[in-house]
Amino acid sequence: MIRLFFLLPILMCAIWWWYLNQRGYTAKQGLKGYLYILAFNTIIIGFFALMIWVTNY
Repeated sequence: MIRLFFLLPILMCAIWWWYLNQRGYTAKQGLKGYLYILAFNTIIIGFFALMIWVTNY
């Protein structure tokens, strides 16, 4: 399951891009949203990596 976590930011960015296009914004105008998505996913993936390390998987 953890090996598929790289899909999470890709999926979220694709949804964000679709949302921006539907509202008439450019990707540059939505840059802050992309940064939030990447930061959120970094924290989530880091947490799970830490949990694997702590439990010595």
